Amino acid sequence: MTLEAPTTTLPYQDPALPIPERVEDLLARMTLEEKVGQMLQLDARDDLDDHVLGKHVGSILHTSPERILRAAELTAQTRLRIPLLVGEDCIHGHSFWPGATIYPTQLGMAASWDPELVERVARATAVEVSATGIHWTFSPVLCIARDLRWGRVNETFGEDPHLIGELASAMVRGYQGDGLEDPTAVLATAKHFAGYSETQGGRDASEADISRRKLRSWFLPPFERVAREGCRTFMLGYQTTDGIPITINDWLLSDVLRGEWGYGGTLITDWDNVGRMVWEQHVQPDYAHAAAAAVRAGNDMVMTTPGFFEGALDAVAQGLLDEAAFDAAVARILTLKFELGLFENPRLPQADLSSIVGSAAHAELNLEMTRRSIVLLENDGVLPLARSRETRVAVVGPLADDAQSQLGDWAGGSGQAGWLDGQPREMITTVLDGLRAVTPWTVTHARGADILTLEADPEGSRFPDGQPRPPVVVPAEPDAKLIAEAVANARAADVVVAVVGDRIELVGEGRSTATLELIGGQNALLDAVIATGTPVVVVLLASKPLVLPASVSRAAAVIWAANPGMQGGRALADILTGEVEPSGRLPVSFARHVGQQPTYYNQIRGQHGSRYADLTQSPAWAFGEGRSYTSVGYDDLAIERTSLSASDTIVAHVTVRNSGDRPVRETVQVYVRDAVTSVSWADKELKAHVQVELPPGASARVRLAVPAAACTIVDAAGRRLVEAGEFELLVGPSSRDDALLRASFRIAD
Repeated sequence: MTLEAPTTTLPYQDPALPIPERVEDLLARMTLEEKVGQMLQLDARDDLDDHVLGKHVGSILHTSPERILRAAELTAQTRLRIPLLVGEDCIHGHSFWPGATIYPTQLGMAASWDPELVERVARATAVEVSATGIHWTFSPVLCIARDLRWGRVNETFGEDPHLIGELASAMVRGYQGDGLEDPTAVLATAKHFAGYSETQGGRDASEADISRRKLRSWFLPPFERVAREGCRTFMLGYQTTDGIPITINDWLLSDVLRGEWGYGGTLITDWDNVGRMVWEQHVQPDYAHAAAAAVRAGNDMVMTTPGFFEGALDAVAQGLLDEAAFDAAVARILTLKFELGLFENPRLPQADLSSIVGSAAHAELNLEMTRRSIVLLENDGVLPLARSRETRVAVVGPLADDAQSQLGDWAGGSGQAGWLDGQPREMITTVLDGLRAVTPWTVTHARGADILTLEADPEGSRFPDGQPRPPVVVPAEPDAKLIAEAVANARAADVVVAVVGDRIELVGEGRSTATLELIGGQNALLDAVIATGTPVVVVLLASKPLVLPASVSRAAAVIWAANPGMQGGRALADILTGEVEPSGRLPVSFARHVGQQPTYYNQIRGQHGSRYADLTQSPAWAFGEGRSYTSVGYDDLAIERTSLSASDTIVAHVTVRNSGDRPVRETVQVYVRDAVTSVSWADKELKAHVQVELPPGASARVRLAVPAAACTIVDAAGRRLVEAGEFELLVGPSSRDDALLRASFRIAD
């Protein structure tokens, strides 16, 4: 092969040529080492010079602003000057760029039940991300929240496949914009394909004991939707299923994704998946065999397995792979780069980002999303608090003024990016900040409790692949002095706002929890302030549903705020004072006790009884629930035609009435129950929802539509189909049976 220096006349450098011709020309000019390197994505915090000049990497991630520019300088020194794809975990905003807009976590956004709003957030994020020289976000997460002990529940859209599909599709549209040629578009990534969240004991990345039929029934449909709609990349989960790592699961990758769905996009492994087959899962003897298996399985980009470079070359030398085995993957990667226009414009950080990153318009969008993400779970009438009345408010709790914890995982100081300790404090409004801004209120503050301390992991500070091992969490003991200060403030106040929850050390990859209880001194704090008799509003600022102590049954109100991002305190003040009506609805159910796991609503029919011997099986708060400051009723559900074929649409109407004196945004939820199925199936499943705004005293006749083709099951042979027979349409404000109206219909053969 001739190693000629590139000139302006080479075909792959000609933007007028069709992209397939440019790919073919460039591929023919590449050495084996350059092809293998194109399949590597390595951490920019390591030896960047060796990554680009030594290993010929095709992509980098975790890039500081300075390293993006350095990487471009190094790329210009390479023989073919193939531009890099720059990736980052921009999960709920531009996670690790100083001054970027950080929105509520994905689970918080899901509480809005609003695909259009989620799409707007993703579009705004893409505008910020693309302006900073990053081309690829590893988002959205399409995993289903099943076991709440899992540390990554916050990254999901909750527990329902239909809602996940709706919101993930919207997020992909927002990221990718009008097409990759749009300079504000970034590559979206559907992850983690597939079944990653079906963990053992909630432990992250453990074996997913899940059948192919179960995968087809609930875990695959959201992925199939975004695959068919054009999500350009898929990320593979860490786990094994039926003993086979997803990285080399031929049935999932070849038969289903590439075969049945016809997916032509790019696959990327998760962090060191190829290496984990050697050092963690012990299913490959060395990196040569692991690299060969990964290439044969159809992986395109290998994330952060530096040993893949030598391993793949060794695999060729040993006859495990042919030199042409890399061509299909490299062609897909090059196609992305040509479609993004990186050969003509590498999309480096713009010189002036002041009007783009962290802009005022994005802050307003963030406030809108945050207000919509907050869920009012209980209210005895104490809320809303009058903004204009002189009110003594005692703000207590360890998270009331914790700006960085409020942002949640994958943001600022959450630990994944060494160059950024946190986002600028002045951009973040904590709960205390928000309430102090309400005049003429008098606001006091007492921490009241500590949550945790940290100790080094006795197994060492690093995993075998060199990555840092998270420290061990040690719950803090209740502190009598801190509690006494909080109690004194509570007794002198008209109302208490107690802000409790979890911290980043309890959230994320490798940080699953054995309990769902509030840890540290938080339960003792809540018990003490509630015992004062002063009305207490509990604000659960938590990455996922947690279990609250029994004393909270005597609280005046309970609010779940997830990790609400930069505008959390302002949005909460708006909700508490009634400036904004609470409209969030739960995308995930809350357990009463960790022993109830799992608590998701759409469980399979068939068990002895509906409770444990010592505890009800019903959740504390169910999927779809959320209160308003008014009263909403449903009646007169009617289906236009009750006998249909599978190609018809079920059209129904229901009257929704606001009988209170405040306006409301009501989320009308539509579930379907298949009366008799050939195999065991979920008792009911969400199929549609409609949001309607009603002024005080108003009612509306709401039209609901569900394609009969959506009323499917997956049969014993693994086929998704509509079985003829009797069905029920269930309509109401949540997934709880006693909240739903029912109407029967039949689907004929």
